[in-house]
Amino acid sequence: MDYRRFGNTIVVRMDKGEEITEKLKEVAGKEEIKLAHVSALGATNCFEVGLFDTQKMTYVPNCFEGDYEIVSLTGTINTMNGEYYSHLHMSAGGRDGNVVGGHLKKAVISVTCEMIIQVIEGIVDREFVEELGLNQFRF
Repeated sequence: MDYRRFGNTIVVRMDKGEEITEKLKEVAGKEEIKLAHVSALGATNCFEVGLFDTQKMTYVPNCFEGDYEIVSLTGTINTMNGEYYSHLHMSAGGRDGNVVGGHLKKAVISVTCEMIIQVIEGIVDREFVEELGLNQFRF
């Protein structure tokens, strides 16, 4: 991984074999990011995305292996109880042209990943909302 910061924008290149969520956390720590928007594209050969089951209030995992293009990766970096927190969704297209996606748990880069982190001045923390079963923005 390598990256450069230009004002409030960070341009990141992730490399083959690296895991996206781990590297994003690493950049956020080094750059002391408390609030940001994230977008990316690239290629992966192993990823897990989840769907939130509103009846069971839990994520149902879906794991994929093989060649996939990251069509879209978007999300936020913020804090929960003052600590790093990210919320990412990813969609990826396979050889057959079908696209799958959901809440990103992990994704290993197969070729490269190009990410833009737009840092926002301020802090927005999260809190667990029992009736939703999710961690929600707390202003």
